[in-house]
Amino acid sequence: MTALRVLYFAAVRDLAGVDEEAVTVPDDVTNVAELRAWLEQHREAFSGRLVATRFARNETFAQDGDAIATGDVIAIIPPVAGG
Repeated sequence: MTALRVLYFAAVRDLAGVDEEAVTVPDDVTNVAELRAWLEQHREAFSGRLVATRFARNETFAQDGDAIATGDVIAIIPPVAGG
């Protein structure tokens, strides 16, 4: 099992209902893409809604293939519109 701290921002925070939480994922969730899929499966409000979000791992924007490890801090940031 991999223990993570997940931070939610803006609209994702609204969907989660919390600013942050401790999450423990199975050992087969090893990268950002797999974490995204796992979160969408395990939190109904996220289903199909994390596709356009950015993930950061330990304060650095992450790519889907980037590995995750116990103790990581994951931030989920929705797209920002501006003008």
